[in-house]
Amino acid sequence: MNKIFGAAAAAVFVVSTAAGAQDVTVGVSWSNFQEERWQTDEAAMKETLEELGANYISADAQSSAAKQLTDVETLIANGADALIILAQDSDAIEPAVELAVDEGIPVVGYDRLIENPNAFYITFDNKEVGRMQARAVFAVQPEGSYVFIKGSAADPNADFLHSGQLEVLQEAIDSGDITVVGEAYTDAWLPANAQRNMEQFLTANNNEVDAVVASNDGTAGGAIAALDAQGMAGSVPVSGQDGDHAALNRVALGTQTVSVWKDARDLGREAARIAVEMAEGTPMSEIAGAEMFDGGPSGVEMTSVFLEPIPITRDNLGLVIDAGWVSKEVVCQGVDAGTVDVCD
Repeated sequence: MNKIFGAAAAAVFVVSTAAGAQDVTVGVSWSNFQEERWQTDEAAMKETLEELGANYISADAQSSAAKQLTDVETLIANGADALIILAQDSDAIEPAVELAVDEGIPVVGYDRLIENPNAFYITFDNKEVGRMQARAVFAVQPEGSYVFIKGSAADPNADFLHSGQLEVLQEAIDSGDITVVGEAYTDAWLPANAQRNMEQFLTANNNEVDAVVASNDGTAGGAIAALDAQGMAGSVPVSGQDGDHAALNRVALGTQTVSVWKDARDLGREAARIAVEMAEGTPMSEIAGAEMFDGGPSGVEMTSVFLEPIPITRDNLGLVIDAGWVSKEVVCQGVDAGTVDVCD
């Protein structure tokens, strides 16, 4: 059993118990559980842990890096044999990771890089996500004034995504076909912050913005709200990612160009499996599908698993519907007849 720490047990919620012989408890620390995306991930995690005979406990940091440190201590105090951490701040979480490692508790860095060689890293190929976003926007608008609405500066994924975006767009930027008229990180990935940034860019450029490369569906929604207020929604291509239901409806409506779909159910299942295997003593290097990755800001070599994303546009919306990710009714709400094949 793990050492018990005197932390506030109230930080932990959603406890499920399965009567498995392994008697493994996996603690999950969420950065901000209010986002639709993470609820999908959680459902897949819980289902997989139940199938494996493991228990689930979790905590919501509510976008607070400081609270997340306490949350992890509390998860350990409540018997976590392995941790899955979606880091609010990849640097600030380090003391919590070291605490777990010192107690012999394996850590899975979930979706966002925690650059610690003792933490397993599982995510989608985020540079490829950025490339897919840029390709989709560039195909619609190969020249003109571009805005980059990036993710949180505290999340390495924001820079991975932007790096992928620039791999596609840099040549056009260098040639002058594309002019970058706005670029900003989005504090905590919050849509309201993205909307505020987009409003400022529109004001500074007299609404002369031709394309928006937004790094996820939340920031895309914020940017589109700002465009809509100026009567520009639908005339300016906007990217996103995650396959949020509202974003897929925006794709169908034509106000968002692409949402790069990362089937969070697969990510949740894989993270749960890996956490249980590590809790049972499987070395990171022996996890199925593991590869070495050193592309983080500090070049730390990490044992990692990367899953493949899929760009969703109006042309292939049927993929997410057929996969049971979202219903046709949700995707097609408010869509005019004859504009989107899957909605007819």
